[in-house]
Amino acid sequence: MVMTSNARDVIVTKSHLRRHQPDSSSFGEEEDMAARLLLRTAVRAATTCRPSPVVALSRGMAAGGIPTDEEQATGLEKKIMHALKTGSDPYSMLKPKEYAGSKSDPHLVPSITNKRIVGCVCEEDNTAVVWFWLHEGETHRCPSCGSHYKLVPHELPH
Repeated sequence: MVMTSNARDVIVTKSHLRRHQPDSSSFGEEEDMAARLLLRTAVRAATTCRPSPVVALSRGMAAGGIPTDEEQATGLEKKIMHALKTGSDPYSMLKPKEYAGSKSDPHLVPSITNKRIVGCVCEEDNTAVVWFWLHEGETHRCPSCGSHYKLVPHELPH
């Protein structure tokens, strides 16, 4: 018996099944039932399992392409991106601005309280750190190298 469909061709005959049983010369009742079951299953599989077209997910493309990071950002990430666009640095993630360190242009040190401890590496290749307290108000001078520091208030973004 030969059955065909659009998806695949199915050919099942009793001779195909007989090859697997070399000692039996004729089909018995059980073998005949197995052959019919196999044939019926193959026909159903060939007629019902047609390949269907793959559904393309086109939500991003239909809306005008792949969304940018700004369009996908939510919550805290969105607040940080917005702050960085406006020029502020909410979590001090960027490199600090360089100051001369003089009395007229001191190094600005942000703090959420009215005092902060500051470490100064006075020379570039120096391994010792000079620590001192910096209080709100006037500029303070490093006791070793003479650089000036000023405490500025810093508000947390959340």
